[in-house]
Amino acid sequence: MRSSSGRNSSGNNGGSRGGNSGGRGSSGGGRGNYRGAGNDRDDKQKRAGKPRPEERRYDVGGSSEAPKKGRGGAARGGAKGGPRQSPQRGGGRTAPARSREYDARSEERNRERYANKPEIKTPKTFGDQEGERLQKVLARAGMGSRRACEELIDAGRVEVNGKIVIEQGVRVDPEQDEIKVDGLTVATQSHLFFALNKPAGVVSTMEDPDGRQCLGDYVTNRETRLFHVGRLDTETEGIILLTNHGELAHRLTHPKYGVKKTYLAAIQGPLPRELGKRLKEGIQLEDGYARADHFRVVENTGKNYLVEVTLHEGRKHIVRRMLSEAGFPVDKLVRTAFGPIALGDQKSGWLRRLTNTEVGMLMKEVGL
Repeated sequence: MRSSSGRNSSGNNGGSRGGNSGGRGSSGGGRGNYRGAGNDRDDKQKRAGKPRPEERRYDVGGSSEAPKKGRGGAARGGAKGGPRQSPQRGGGRTAPARSREYDARSEERNRERYANKPEIKTPKTFGDQEGERLQKVLARAGMGSRRACEELIDAGRVEVNGKIVIEQGVRVDPEQDEIKVDGLTVATQSHLFFALNKPAGVVSTMEDPDGRQCLGDYVTNRETRLFHVGRLDTETEGIILLTNHGELAHRLTHPKYGVKKTYLAAIQGPLPRELGKRLKEGIQLEDGYARADHFRVVENTGKNYLVEVTLHEGRKHIVRRMLSEAGFPVDKLVRTAFGPIALGDQKSGWLRRLTNTEVGMLMKEVGL
């Protein structure tokens, strides 16, 4: 009995499945009828010139119809598939390009329109404040990084116009304000200072009408005009300064400030012991007495002597004339120092920019 009832129940289940499958078949037939009924709508879309959704193309720049706004980002080419559309829309129509003449005339009209209008000055709270930060000026002048310059200010080693500055963020005008570090003036960006080891045969002028090699040939690529501080004879070698700081150049060459220059001279001996004393006491020349501040023998090989002469005068051929009057004509002359700036191992014909420390020492030498 139990088994037969079981079979009957399975038979009933099978019948119910068959009925259900038949129901799906009928529903499937319903979907078929729905598609058939929708063919009329597709025909109307075709007659209206609109393609069916499954026939639309989404090629980049190839769609004749821009996609509708709203949902459906995947169909327009988004994160869920489909190529992205070209940024050009509206059927690929572009604005015609304007000619250069038209742009030039427009710019000229705008310039004429605003040429005579007064300049509007914004309040300091809304615009740039006057001057530059002190640590920025120091860093640009080569005194170190901004952090290192801030430490110089904190240590009280920086002064502006004679007053020590210990606050950060102080604004200065590099063109007008006098800035010093440890008592030495800091060179601003607008002033240039160079030292040239002048070779023999170079004329101490910035331009030479006769076409000879001159000092200007070494600074032709500079945007600002430089001029030489003092002169050297054409056959004399050694250090000569070039700058665009007029007041400094004037003081360095003025007899009032007595800036010393050091020379090495090659002469023939033997030399008397009293030669140095005689040069310091003064030698009578055709334009007056000339006195040396210092004299010493640097090297002696047989009759060949190399002597060092220091003096603060700047008359023409002063060293050559002094030694020649004393009875020792000069074979070769080199200027090795101009004030605190030494020639060192700088090669002949080489130009170098002075450091801020050297510029500060020069200015201190003449009271700037």
